Amino acid sequence: MKKIVLLNSLFIPLIGFGQLQTVFKHKVDSIYDKNKDAIGIIVHVEAPKKNISWSYAKGVTNKSTNKTLEHQQPVLIASNTKPYVAAAILRLVEKGEFTLDQPIVSLLSKKTRHLFENDGYNLEIITIKHLLSHTSGIQDYVDEDYFEFVNQHPKYKWKKEEQIKRSIDIGSPQPVGEKFSYADINYLLLTEIIEQKTNLPFYAAVRQLLRFKELNLTRTWFINLENYPENTLPLAHQYADKYNWDSYTIDPSWDLYGGGGIASTAKETALFFQYVFDGKIIQDKQLLEAMHTYVLPPDKSKYCLGIYHFDLGFNAYYHGGWWGTDVIYSPESDATITVFTLQKEFQHLINPFIGKEFQKLLIAE
Repeated sequence: MKKIVLLNSLFIPLIGFGQLQTVFKHKVDSIYDKNKDAIGIIVHVEAPKKNISWSYAKGVTNKSTNKTLEHQQPVLIASNTKPYVAAAILRLVEKGEFTLDQPIVSLLSKKTRHLFENDGYNLEIITIKHLLSHTSGIQDYVDEDYFEFVNQHPKYKWKKEEQIKRSIDIGSPQPVGEKFSYADINYLLLTEIIEQKTNLPFYAAVRQLLRFKELNLTRTWFINLENYPENTLPLAHQYADKYNWDSYTIDPSWDLYGGGGIASTAKETALFFQYVFDGKIIQDKQLLEAMHTYVLPPDKSKYCLGIYHFDLGFNAYYHGGWWGTDVIYSPESDATITVFTLQKEFQHLINPFIGKEFQKLLIAE
């Protein structure tokens, strides 16, 4: 819930765009001046009904060189990849490839199916919806020992098969559909299902299903799996003090196969949320509504299908990422805010301030 506070954000009748830019810029500058250890902040506001598409950056892109951060620089968006994977799955549902309530037993590869079944999992009762909503009861491969291994072996190249095996080795089946338990393994399995149904590498299938080319999302890609986009600035460095990590020194494969993996700019991340919820990617209105409809009672889980749905006095569709990336969309105002904080530990300090100011300025009329 710390991350979400960005999100006390979006929304009262709007002042002029020029004045809004000045206020936003002053606010971000003020926040950074008080929190310079945050390294850098990138903000994007996308509000098409108000003709607003505005990005701003403050700070540096690399604390070793102190090179100025630019708002067009991409970052690793980490778990903000999950809404992309979820939307790709919903596109396959829309195309009639399977249903949300279909068991995954016939959708996984034979090898993966046998691994889970031999560990006692009943894949006849785990559905697509369970994976999307983190209610599958499957043990995640990510735990403190995983982080410690990455810390000790930062250049190790993980294969998704290793992560599946680790999931099986460290846990046992839990009740299905009863409890929210956030787990990257759910989304790794969803990317395998995408590959099985499309006969394409999941990253290529996601690009096609989500209409990246038609929507001109030219600076959004799966890091190290796709070519670095032309005319795109270098990735900003992202930092995590707990492990003394710089994103440039960690092989991306630790967080690559659907639970994370996408790199993008603040603007394109906001545009993706806009396009999804404006019906430009998923056109079936019932499916789109399912994406932000609670699977469990909201007092048990605010997670829907690849997205959190919070009631902040207005509806807020949100996701966050481990490296310090946050995106929120308000359907009432049809507006999205992205905030990238380059120092992970400052994410929860910066977002509340930005959130309060944005709320005053952008609430729907």
